[in-house]
Amino acid sequence: MSEIIEPLRGMNDVLPDEARWWQRLESAARAAFAQYGYREIRVPLLERTQLFKRAIGEYTDIVEKEMFTFEDRDGGSLALRPEATAGIVRAAISNGLLHNQRHRLFTFGPMFRGERPQKGRYRQFHQIDAEAFGYEGPDIDAELILVSARLWKMLGIERVRLELNSLGTAEARARYREVLRAYFAKHEARLDADSRRRLVGNPLRILDSKNPELAELIAGAPLLTEHLDEGSREHFAGLRARLDEAGVGYTLNPRLVRGLDYYSRTVFEWVTDALGSQNAVCSGGRYDGLVTQLGGTPTPAIGWALGMERVVMLMQELGCAAAAEVPHVYFVLAGAAATARGLRLAEEVRDAQPRLRIETDLGGGSFKAQFKRADKSGAAVAVVLGDQELARGVAAVKPLRGGGEQQDSGFADLPACLARLVDAAGPARQDPGR
Repeated sequence: MSEIIEPLRGMNDVLPDEARWWQRLESAARAAFAQYGYREIRVPLLERTQLFKRAIGEYTDIVEKEMFTFEDRDGGSLALRPEATAGIVRAAISNGLLHNQRHRLFTFGPMFRGERPQKGRYRQFHQIDAEAFGYEGPDIDAELILVSARLWKMLGIERVRLELNSLGTAEARARYREVLRAYFAKHEARLDADSRRRLVGNPLRILDSKNPELAELIAGAPLLTEHLDEGSREHFAGLRARLDEAGVGYTLNPRLVRGLDYYSRTVFEWVTDALGSQNAVCSGGRYDGLVTQLGGTPTPAIGWALGMERVVMLMQELGCAAAAEVPHVYFVLAGAAATARGLRLAEEVRDAQPRLRIETDLGGGSFKAQFKRADKSGAAVAVVLGDQELARGVAAVKPLRGGGEQQDSGFADLPACLARLVDAAGPARQDPGR
């Protein structure tokens, strides 16, 4: 026997029982984006490494330690995308989407980071991204946060809270970097090796340190909010006023800087106390300078990314309802002729009643065994077709939930008959235990 090939560490399979939770999240997100006029964009998994170095920042953990990079046959460096925003900006520039235009966009898909796998943090993980281009004022900041808040409502998620901060303009942040550099330089002996290196490159990254020995030092650092430019103060005040008016609660977190260098002005995170240390479930902010940084014309932009694995974990932890993709109707077939006619009959029902989910028992077996599988499937109604029914030109229809007598239906009347019985049976069972 050949040796079993194991999956790569940190890259997980999503099995059918788990996938229904993902489907619930995806369908709710699509519905929310449709309500706000966001359109889907799809971008490659593989990009030039330089894209992420320029966008994310050379002194971030993502670029320095976590990206999956390799050399192509022509000697160039390629990378699996560690996040989606840089690729979406590149696509918008490459395809001329930003010339005097405004866009609200979203995408779904896998991202890749070579970090130590743990619960809620994997080497292949999945995100839902929302991005908006061409909007300068705080209105779009508020709307994007409202889209995420709407999604929590649709999913039934309550144990999340919003944290807000402003990073100011690039110029204000440059001045703050020097203040921060001077502060940490006075305490350089207390810094770890990573922080000493970042002290030269980008001292803001020291604020992201997870080293508990630096917590007290970081807590005493000057606050960025004390060094904001006037325009950023006004923008942030406008955002807060709009969230207050919309009834969205939030907490100001002056230490929230986000792990990507392209952010400016508004930054935010939705966090939860239900998942332990992996508490951030949706994060984002403005990146007004990124389009120019990647070669495009100056364009205001903002977006957020939602970690699908973490939100699925949160849904399960809080007992939110998952999608129930059980069949409405189960066809029980006996005999070669009846099986052949039953397959065709199921197609006729699907044509006439597209909303009905129909499963056909294949592979034979006794009526008892097939009815056992029909019950386990969660279906509301069974259609029975054997040699006797076929000879009479009818199908036997048996309700499986809530009682009701078995009845015969002609083939032509079967679609309408099944629709009535399914509607009378009510919602499909949530957990059929298949």
